[in-house]
Amino acid sequence: MPRLSDFPITTRWPAQHPDRIQLYSLNTPNGVKVSIMLEETGLPYEPHLVDIGNGESHLPEFLALNPNGKIPAIIDPQGPGGKPLGLFESGAILLYMAEKSGRFLPADPARRWETIQWLFFQMASIGPMFGQVGFFNKYAGREYEDKRPLARYVNESKRLLGVLDERLAGREWIMGDEYTIADIATLGWVNNLITWYEARGLVDYHRFKHVDAWLQRGLARPAVQRGLQVCGRG
Repeated sequence: MPRLSDFPITTRWPAQHPDRIQLYSLNTPNGVKVSIMLEETGLPYEPHLVDIGNGESHLPEFLALNPNGKIPAIIDPQGPGGKPLGLFESGAILLYMAEKSGRFLPADPARRWETIQWLFFQMASIGPMFGQVGFFNKYAGREYEDKRPLARYVNESKRLLGVLDERLAGREWIMGDEYTIADIATLGWVNNLITWYEARGLVDYHRFKHVDAWLQRGLARPAVQRGLQVCGRG
C-alpha cells in the first residue's frame, strides 16, 4: 500500500503529522481557497509554505506532485480506499473536500450542478481575468507603455463583477441561503482584486453593492479569516 513517504514532496517538506492532510500552498487567491475550505470543514491538516517567488513550486519534489508547477496541492493520507491521494488544481481539491466532508456542496443534484457551474465560472473567468489585472496594474506589466492590455482586462473584470453582482441580488450567497464551495472559491479573488492588486478604483468597485455585501459577509466568517492567513510569509 502506498505511504506518504512515497511522495517525493515529503522529502522537501517533511510531514510532522503524517496522519493529516498535507497542504502545499501560499496565501494567494488560489491558495486560500483550499485553506479556507480546510478551516471551514475542520478536516485535520498540516500546512507547508511553498514560496513561489523563489521558484519552490518548480522544484523537482513539487513537480512530482503537480507537474504544472502551481500551488495549491495536497496529499490526503486517507484518500479513497484508505490509500494516500495527491491532488492539484484548487477546484478539484474543493470538490474532493466537499465530498470527503459532506459539506458545502448541495446534496440535491440540480443544486449540486448549479454550484459546480459557479465554481467553474470562478476557475475559467474570474481567476484568469482578475489575475491579469493584477499583473498589468501591480506587477511587471505596469511598466508596459501599451496600456491596451490593462484596459482589456479591466473592462472584462468589470463585466464579470456585473455578472456576479446580478447573481447576488436578493441572495446572501451565490447559491442563495446556502454557503458553498462557489463562495469559497470566489471570495479570495474579489478580496485580492480590491486590496493587494489595488484595483478598487480601476474596476469601479463601488458600483457592485451586492458583491461588496457578500464579500463582507464572507470576510466576517472566522474560518475565512483564519484561512486567509494560512501559508502566509509572515
